[in-house]
Amino acid sequence: MSWETFIKWLPSFLDGAWLTLQLVGVSVIAGLILALPLGIARSSRHFPVRALPYAYIFFFRGTPLLVQLFLVYYGLAQFDMVRQGPLWPYLRDPYWCAIITMTLHTAAYIAEIIRGAIQNVPASEVEAARALGMSRRQTLWHIILPRATRIGLPAYSNEVILMLKASALASTITLLELTGMARKIAARTYLHEEMFLTAGLIYLVIAFVLMQGFKLLERWLRVDACQGR
Repeated sequence: MSWETFIKWLPSFLDGAWLTLQLVGVSVIAGLILALPLGIARSSRHFPVRALPYAYIFFFRGTPLLVQLFLVYYGLAQFDMVRQGPLWPYLRDPYWCAIITMTLHTAAYIAEIIRGAIQNVPASEVEAARALGMSRRQTLWHIILPRATRIGLPAYSNEVILMLKASALASTITLLELTGMARKIAARTYLHEEMFLTAGLIYLVIAFVLMQGFKLLERWLRVDACQGR
């Protein structure tokens, strides 16, 4: 591939990369917000409290993201109540279908990360908080969750990278994110190997920047591999 061809199509690749970042950024942040109550409920000792989150997590972890995308984008449109409902302007848009599906998908994984992090908080710290007179809610918000954040951050960073790679599936529902844009350009130029290699390199750059950002965050929060043991 000549430099002229690369420079010509670089703005299109950057547009695709920007859409990829939007999909990943919104989904992992919204997924974290949704996963927080799910993870807390999953760590409960009471079966009725953790049963519903378990069913949700089991479904979204046990089925492929591609199938979930098709169920939301193609499946919901089959119901009249959905097409006539207030959410139809969003559910017929592939962008919002991808956002919703990726958010629900990653929330299941993040909830399990939160559950594991909460259960790995040393019992001595919880006992010390209760001995100081803290209520269960105060212990949760001031002791357990801050400690669990440090324990679960490395696993959360891995989930963000996995969602970056999984975002390529959004191209199957007509979105021109990075992979979709590479496929479109390759169909026009017949330079399939070069275009997909370019997309792969851009994914590597984004992943590298994200990993370095999480390393700085872990260093700032003083996260180490022995926490929770």
